[in-house]
Amino acid sequence: MQKSLFVAGLAWSITSEELQEIFAQYGTVESAKVITDKFTGRSKGFGFVDMATAEEAQNCIKNLNETTQKSRQIIVKVKEPRPAGERSFR
Repeated sequence: MQKSLFVAGLAWSITSEELQEIFAQYGTVESAKVITDKFTGRSKGFGFVDMATAEEAQNCIKNLNETTQKSRQIIVKVKEPRPAGERSFR
């Protein structure tokens, strides 16, 4: 089990710090990042959270998946590894 999580459905106004605070209720957060558009700086509505242990990550999924945060229902699941050789289009 991985300790990295993918979080979708985030409110446009949520910050990385707020995302960290939400997940810190269920364990030790190593990092939390809301992904933003590089041109506008606006949130893309998703982010990633790394927990200290796989057990804490599972606890976050159990307690936060399909909950409402800032008037939006979020989806929390294990971050899927990027396939080898796949490149981003940046």
